[in-house]
Amino acid sequence: MLDLRNEFIFAPVKLGYSDKTGVVTERHLDFYGQRSKHVGAVIPEPLYMDLGLRELPTQMGIDKDEKIDNFKKLTELIHSNGAKVVAHLNHPGRLANPKIPGNYWWSSTDKPCNDMWAKPERMDREKMDRVTELLITSARRAVKMGFDMIEVQFGHGYLMAQFLSPMVNDRDDEYGGSLENRMRFPLEVAKALREAVDVPLIARVTGDEIVPDGFHIDEMIVFAKELQKAGFNALHITAGSGCTTPPWFFQHMFVPKGKTWELAGKIKENVDIPVIFLGKINSAKDINMLKDKYGAGYFAVGRALVADPDFVGKQLGIVKGVVRPCLACAEGCLGGVKAGKGLGCMVNPRVNTGLPEVTPAEVTKKYAVVGGGLAGMQAAITLRDRGHDVNLYEKNKLGGQFNLAWLPPNKQSLKELVDYYIEELNVHSEHQVNVIKKEATAEDIKKGGYDGVIMATGAVPAVPPIKGLKKYYWTEFLQDEYLPKDKKVVVIGGGLIGLEVASKLVDGGNHVIIVEMLDEIARGMEMIEKTLTVKKLKEKGTEVFVNHTVVEVAGDKVIIESKEGTKTINGVDDIVVATGMKPYVPFELKVDIPVYTVGDAEKVAKAQEAIHNAYKLALEL
Repeated sequence: MLDLRNEFIFAPVKLGYSDKTGVVTERHLDFYGQRSKHVGAVIPEPLYMDLGLRELPTQMGIDKDEKIDNFKKLTELIHSNGAKVVAHLNHPGRLANPKIPGNYWWSSTDKPCNDMWAKPERMDREKMDRVTELLITSARRAVKMGFDMIEVQFGHGYLMAQFLSPMVNDRDDEYGGSLENRMRFPLEVAKALREAVDVPLIARVTGDEIVPDGFHIDEMIVFAKELQKAGFNALHITAGSGCTTPPWFFQHMFVPKGKTWELAGKIKENVDIPVIFLGKINSAKDINMLKDKYGAGYFAVGRALVADPDFVGKQLGIVKGVVRPCLACAEGCLGGVKAGKGLGCMVNPRVNTGLPEVTPAEVTKKYAVVGGGLAGMQAAITLRDRGHDVNLYEKNKLGGQFNLAWLPPNKQSLKELVDYYIEELNVHSEHQVNVIKKEATAEDIKKGGYDGVIMATGAVPAVPPIKGLKKYYWTEFLQDEYLPKDKKVVVIGGGLIGLEVASKLVDGGNHVIIVEMLDEIARGMEMIEKTLTVKKLKEKGTEVFVNHTVVEVAGDKVIIESKEGTKTINGVDDIVVATGMKPYVPFELKVDIPVYTVGDAEKVAKAQEAIHNAYKLALEL
């Protein structure tokens, strides 16, 4: 057994909060300090074992004895909160970042992951021995740093999985071919580590690579049994590969919930050591189902704890309040890391922003918030939590334009955010948010006796002046009742909204033509969503014209223009205009009180910026 105070483990999530030396920073301490108060154990982000094996330039590194005291700051902090701490060791092999100077790449093969990755060196016996020794040295160093356990990465397309995978491993020696041969080196490593350290060992194992020629659950059951024989104390079951199936690797909203649970359940039936379940576990319903269906005893929770540091505390009944949901969108977490800013969170404005917790205002005031979209609701809730009296005006459904966000294919999880805000608005406190179901007017504000007004009225479509354009649609086709069938539809604008509408249209069997004035489509889309959506559109025969503008609509003809001249698209049934948005402020307030503008009403941007800016503004009032 792992001897934890409860069954919840914070899964390893890449933060990118270090510097180029790989040390523990204050950002790490703040982040893990908040999230270790109620869990049984914390697995910090993957620790590089050699400076040439980094996945991120700002990854934490366990490569030097000189870092022992530095890392003790982290382990001692987590221990002080009552949780154990696990060192996650991973040799990336051919998946070491090709953009980091000084990195090197070894693998079971000399084939790169794809054209974007570096060509690796095929490992010989000497390199295998060096990798084994590197893992042993790192594990022993982790124990000196105060880590209670070691987790070794055997999955996700990294080095050990590069040996295990028949898709990757093309060797003809005793380390390639049959499963017995492919798992030979990973098991050599497992046995060497068991002899080297006297702490519990956890193996992170991919149950299925989710590609036809990869390994699947039947082989991983065999491998899991061998890891148990080698002396490992627990198995942590994942799915997918960082090389071939990133959406599964990241447990993105575009992949179905439950596949990793099924894999873990099958492995659990075949071993006698604890199995840790993971994969978008973000509600009490998920936890109860896993216990009832699979007899799950341990749960790895990652991004749910990013979104809400008290997620586990709330599940255990220690902390009161509504769970702020993780949407599995990867917008703030993966997007922030890819952008070099470090992990953030779309729904939690305190992640990697330096923004403080809500504190009571020195003077209680009365505020009007005009508009019940994300920015308006966040502002109203934060003002309420500071002790202010708040009236929130919204004549339509709360959620504003974000009510359209979950209508495109595979994005249903986004609805949870609006549900969360609505539930938060209904939480009773001394200063309740009063939701007024009407469109606010200047007269309402004048008569309301307010100390300040927040305009959170959102944005409206920006429609270009196109000759002959009379009848057109915007997002109406996202709704099933309005979705046309077997029509020819021109979508003007190839950004986020345009592609989401196009994705819905092709599901209705429509022939879609996208016209984009810039040199690429899908600008502004999160990386995984962009990749999968563009792939889907291509497979469905969508035509794309970049560097083109629509200059005229004449009956069922749409005339487009580029530097090369004009083209005519004939037989068009419907036109969608998705050429951007512009701020919308319905009336001007001539009052002697402060007026603030937030969200898209101030500047059209993404949901993350609307939420964060609304929170920040409300803290200052």
